[in-house]
Amino acid sequence: MTEIVIASSNDGKIEEIKSACKSLNIKWITYLDVDDWPEVKEDEQTFEGNAKKKAATVAAYFGKPALADDSGLEVDALRGKPGVKSARFSDPNATTEKNNKKLLAMLEGLPYEKRTAQFRCVMVLADPNGSLDQTEGTAKGHIVMHPAGKKGFGYDPLFIPNGFDRTMAELSLQEKNKISHRGRALKEIKDMLASRIR
Repeated sequence: MTEIVIASSNDGKIEEIKSACKSLNIKWITYLDVDDWPEVKEDEQTFEGNAKKKAATVAAYFGKPALADDSGLEVDALRGKPGVKSARFSDPNATTEKNNKKLLAMLEGLPYEKRTAQFRCVMVLADPNGSLDQTEGTAKGHIVMHPAGKKGFGYDPLFIPNGFDRTMAELSLQEKNKISHRGRALKEIKDMLASRIR
């Protein structure tokens, strides 16, 4: 069985990765399985930079392949914000609730048709030898006026993907993985992993 480290301490991301790749013969290692988890400061200016830094650092630390992503919400009316700062949008110690409240406040009064946005995810698979594979996925949609749904995490209660009348937080994990930014990036990663495991 292939061992791969998920270079994240975000339980929501870990669940989505495991669910999307459950058909593969992989033993996932997470921060919950080890005592000495490395801290990686996400101080790059792009999703790509942060994902590469996390994956490469964790792969080198454990001597095993590592999978990392960096992702966020890009709102057109805010010129792409919160973007790479999505997790720390309201302040350095941000919570999901504070981030969502700030975003809704900044869009207050804007009609639905002008609240276009996209989730973007860059995913990197790193080997301890330094090689990197990168994929990317996006999901376009709109920001709602009021949060809805209890599933998912982050900005999911505020985002309705195109073609749906429910927010990401109202979709099942299986539905979300089919159309989400992370699900789309994972599809390519899954294909890469499947070819390696055979």
